[in-house]
Amino acid sequence: EPAPAAMLGTAAMRTWIEPVVAGSQVASALCDTGLLMVVKNYYNQTSPTSPSHALQDAQQKAVSDFYIIYNLVLGLSPLVSAYGLSKLGDKVHRKIPICFPLFGYLVSKCLLLLLILLNWPVEVMYGAAAFNGLTGGFTTLWAGVMALGSLGSSVSKRSLRLIVIELVYGLAGFLGSMASGHLFVGFRDHYREGTVLVGCSVACYAFCLLYSIFVLKVPQTAASCPAKAKSTGDGGNQPPASTGASENPSSSESINLAPVSPSKLTIVMLFAGAILYDLAVVGAMDVLPLFLLREPLSWSPVKIGYGNAAGYVIFITSFLGVLVFSKYFRDTTMIMIGMASFITGILIMAFVQWTFLFYIARAVMLFALIPLPTIRSMLSKHVEGSSYGKVFVLLQLSLVITGVATSTIYNKIYQSTLNWYSGFCFILSFLFGCLSLLPLSIVALRQRSTTGSLQILTD
Repeated sequence: EPAPAAMLGTAAMRTWIEPVVAGSQVASALCDTGLLMVVKNYYNQTSPTSPSHALQDAQQKAVSDFYIIYNLVLGLSPLVSAYGLSKLGDKVHRKIPICFPLFGYLVSKCLLLLLILLNWPVEVMYGAAAFNGLTGGFTTLWAGVMALGSLGSSVSKRSLRLIVIELVYGLAGFLGSMASGHLFVGFRDHYREGTVLVGCSVACYAFCLLYSIFVLKVPQTAASCPAKAKSTGDGGNQPPASTGASENPSSSESINLAPVSPSKLTIVMLFAGAILYDLAVVGAMDVLPLFLLREPLSWSPVKIGYGNAAGYVIFITSFLGVLVFSKYFRDTTMIMIGMASFITGILIMAFVQWTFLFYIARAVMLFALIPLPTIRSMLSKHVEGSSYGKVFVLLQLSLVITGVATSTIYNKIYQSTLNWYSGFCFILSFLFGCLSLLPLSIVALRQRSTTGSLQILTD
């Protein structure tokens, strides 16, 4: 009957987490450009009489020091609350680790807006970062998103489902970044520079919070029988972007459907590979904005927005990569393809002297997003649905702790090598990226040996 079918379709759409992912990432992309330019302008006013080259170096150091403290506060403060909120999400309600962080984001961006309007010192953002982290921050929010995404998908489609969420995240970030530079400078005749940009970000976070509270529904498989959903592969609803995938799982997915738990070594190697890869990515991406502000590139706010947008294109290419590779390769092979893509691109970035070469390096990183969601997918196939939140937040906390330490160390290294070789940090990321291939190689070898043993037993 049409009416019940329409009602079922509406209910299914309300389980999609994509509107929250899209809205929050547009808001985040807007603020990434906004905060960078606000901090740059703030420190640009401190030494107006200094020579141009000396002023640029002093400004770079001041902005770098700000981000060292800001990233430390933003990264460490979720350690207080992330695990507890995720555990509440597993035991009480799945929306808890989504709504709390969104509230924190909303308040912190309101503080940034007040900073611009009232000429507060940029150190106010340390407090904003602390509040954001204590309410869960990105650590808790992304773990909650991945938990809902996993519960709303079949085991054989898990990798594709999570990369679809990453695709939405990337497209939203692309749009937000493309608009950010124009919004930052476009209304300065009527408002303070950055007011409209941060105001749009606040509005996006408010929408996401209200949507999560009043519209979003937990998938029925999560609310009733997560363990059964996992074991049977009865996966709930997926967005249209994922319905075109092949119904035939790859050979690795067929093995993962078997009720055989992986060894602890496999799980440890997956964690190790994720941490090493994230270390390489976070370190490079943290110093990249500073690299773009300095000579020889010396980018404007609009160009910074375009550069950030170029980084989000990899969400599209990585999604297409998973869509194709999942039909022919194991998960471990896809992960290593993605790692190799990033490693090659970041090596090119170390020698960027012209704008066109920056975009070539970005283009080479076309599959760089594949590793982390695919690692999450591999982990989720071997734990009960009732533990998704805890497993994902433990992985996310590991990445956050690593990222905080990496951010601090990389910023200090960047300051030390600024006048010697400003691309040195990218070479470090290249080396760590190469190391991240080793744990995944061990997992791949174990998978092949397991496959051979199963074939012998079957014969």
